[in-house]
Amino acid sequence: MEKMKPRTLSGFMELLPQKQAQMEHMMQTLRETYELYGFYPLDTPVLEASEVLLAKGGGETEKQIYRFQKGDTDLSMRFDLTVPLAKYVALHYGQLTFPFRRYQIGKVYRGERAQRGRFREFYQADIDIIGDGQLDIINEAEIPSIIYKTFSKMGLNRFKIRINNRKVLNGFFEMLGLSERSGDVMRTIDKLEKIGADKVRQILLDDCGASESQADEIIKFITISGGTQGILDALKAYEGKNETLDLGISELTTVAKYMEQFGVPASHFEIDLTIARGLDYYTGTVYETTMLDHPEIGSICSGGRYDNLAEYYTDKQLPGVGISIGLTRLFFVLEDKNYLAETASPADVMILPMTDDVGAAIELATRLRDNGVRAQLNCEKKKFKSKITYADKLSIPYVVFMGEDEIKNNIVALKELATGEQTNTGFDEALERIKTGLAKNQNQKVILDK
Repeated sequence: MEKMKPRTLSGFMELLPQKQAQMEHMMQTLRETYELYGFYPLDTPVLEASEVLLAKGGGETEKQIYRFQKGDTDLSMRFDLTVPLAKYVALHYGQLTFPFRRYQIGKVYRGERAQRGRFREFYQADIDIIGDGQLDIINEAEIPSIIYKTFSKMGLNRFKIRINNRKVLNGFFEMLGLSERSGDVMRTIDKLEKIGADKVRQILLDDCGASESQADEIIKFITISGGTQGILDALKAYEGKNETLDLGISELTTVAKYMEQFGVPASHFEIDLTIARGLDYYTGTVYETTMLDHPEIGSICSGGRYDNLAEYYTDKQLPGVGISIGLTRLFFVLEDKNYLAETASPADVMILPMTDDVGAAIELATRLRDNGVRAQLNCEKKKFKSKITYADKLSIPYVVFMGEDEIKNNIVALKELATGEQTNTGFDEALERIKTGLAKNQNQKVILDK
């Protein structure tokens, strides 16, 4: 029989065990952090009825979606976690308690061109706070503290959370008489870092229909500097000229004020008046997070405030604020830059029976597991040295030998592989030694000190 050559589809990431353990460590850190802030875990189906998932439809989304027929049913695979959340909240509105705080870590699917660092199947890690009719702006200040806590707990230190408010931009464009061209203007100013102010100004003139004075005003506005307080002080000069702009400045000031009280150091966030995050979805505060040493990577966490999450499914007004981490892409970037720390082993102890009767070794494995120690029993018909090499390759820190003398004297021969130290003790002493050693690595970071 001719053998089929095994392969993994392009754009679908399949990890070896050690790398998968690193990914799981990252996801566990996210779960623990999100739950510190009172978020419920949530999961939604990968498959949805196409008419539900594509209620908004059109544009690039519909081109990239994985869609197929099963019998008479038109099905699509979720392309993000936000649309399924909107459906979920609309469907279960009567059973939920608001504000509804949820996190979800799950795979999404997009049929776009696969390339280095971009995938067709990838994990997203989202958190959202949904209000019923209204949602206090304090939530918009708390979200950045969750971003800060998340990356700090992972071990990433050199990052910056950039914030803005869509009302600031919308109000400013209204003031200049450019409301109808605001989408084009936003897309253009978003290129400021990449192409510089002169080229942005030229595009505003040539492609966006701005006049010389309008282009100059835009460049002047988006390049305001002076740090958080300096920018807020400069924005005061624009107060009283447009109602939307005034509201945006007020909200931006409030969010910046409370961020430090939520524990975000001033060194880790800044106001950036070029941040827009889409054209018609976000309505208030917006966020982008970048790695200081690798700005070429772009945003590793983004999101913002929206006024009506589920408008395509219900007449209920459901405002919210949330963020999303492209987890697979972030993992790829961290691995590529050698930022990922080695993960813990799949077991704490490997037990090696040295007699034909393995009953005592099985009993020991059971006792260790009952005490919260991950134990692996190795009864394979292989040489002793091969078994030790196996434990070493998997970074299993302890090995227990169970020979006739150990069984007869009711003791445990425990060896720590890192030091080579071996002790013969009773079970309770061995258990204490193992737990003490494991505790030293209990708070291991996902990311090396960066």
